[in-house]
Amino acid sequence: MSINTLFQPFSFKGLKLPNRIVMAPMTRGFSPDGYPTKDVANYYAKRAAAEVGLIISEGTGIARPASLNGVNLPRFHGEQELAGWKQVIDAVHAAGGLMIPQLWHVGAVPSPYGDDLPVDLFESPSGLNSPDQPFGRTMTDTDIADTIAAFASAAADAKRLGFDAVELHGAHGYLIDQFFWKGTNHRTDRFGGVTLAERGRFAAEIIQAVRAAVGSDFAIILRLSQWKQQDYTARLANTPAEMEEWLQPLVDAGADILHCSQRRFWEPEFDESELNFAGWAKKLTGVPTITVGSVGLNGDFIRAFSGEASQAASLDELLRRLERGDFDLVAVGRALLQDPQWAVKIHQNRTADLMNFNPSALAILT
Repeated sequence: MSINTLFQPFSFKGLKLPNRIVMAPMTRGFSPDGYPTKDVANYYAKRAAAEVGLIISEGTGIARPASLNGVNLPRFHGEQELAGWKQVIDAVHAAGGLMIPQLWHVGAVPSPYGDDLPVDLFESPSGLNSPDQPFGRTMTDTDIADTIAAFASAAADAKRLGFDAVELHGAHGYLIDQFFWKGTNHRTDRFGGVTLAERGRFAAEIIQAVRAAVGSDFAIILRLSQWKQQDYTARLANTPAEMEEWLQPLVDAGADILHCSQRRFWEPEFDESELNFAGWAKKLTGVPTITVGSVGLNGDFIRAFSGEASQAASLDELLRRLERGDFDLVAVGRALLQDPQWAVKIHQNRTADLMNFNPSALAILT
């Protein structure tokens, strides 16, 4: 496969990317009291200057109590915090890059950082962290309306500050995903139900509100996953028909690009095809998709991380699927966190110079 496949331009609405490489959102926790510092700006700008086509920020909290479960996670509301994000996007643009914020509400997910946050601030569809595991409180109609409005307000601020699009975090067992998940959504009102389409109404109304706030040409990306941090084996859709029932209403509501998270990009989503999650999402809805999941990690790390490694995890396999049109963009996470020059080295065929991921990289911001 030709490496040039990764370096073809991509355009959709107002997004005009120089290549197909996306920096995946990765929670870093280096924003004191929610403020993204100059160090955060430099961290993103360094990747922007090194041929990353699009940067997606780490998850940023909307204006809701306990939208974040850590005091040093960045907020995307408040005059000071938004001024911090202005310096981030200005630095990325000065480096020649493009960037979008990922807007986030963690829902009923306790702090993994040891922060002492009041439990009754945490909100979710049914007061559950996972099936049969109570945590926090059930959202009222007013809570839901205010949350939808907070997503829309944050998206409008992103456009005002000069970001190039926006992503909504609807994956990994956080708030939007807790509405999708039958095990955590027991509501009997219009935001619950036995079908994925019914449980997706919350996400659809967020997308509609964001669209109204940002206009028609500002791209909305939606991150989705089958797996949850609470349960790696969880699945929302067990068949292509169920996946279409889940995804099509979200596209109809205004989602432009689907960011399809799976733990390993080479794994097929359903038995009848080798298509992965992003491949099926594109086939079923017709919209562009982003694939993500252990891209760029070497075999030794994959073996240690997941107990397996194969040729299926190789860059050639990724390029084969991209060239075939299974998906449109490729999100790279830990490989780019470890090695800011990853995209440059790939473009120049300097694979021998790539830095292998070491979990110690998570402890620093560089």
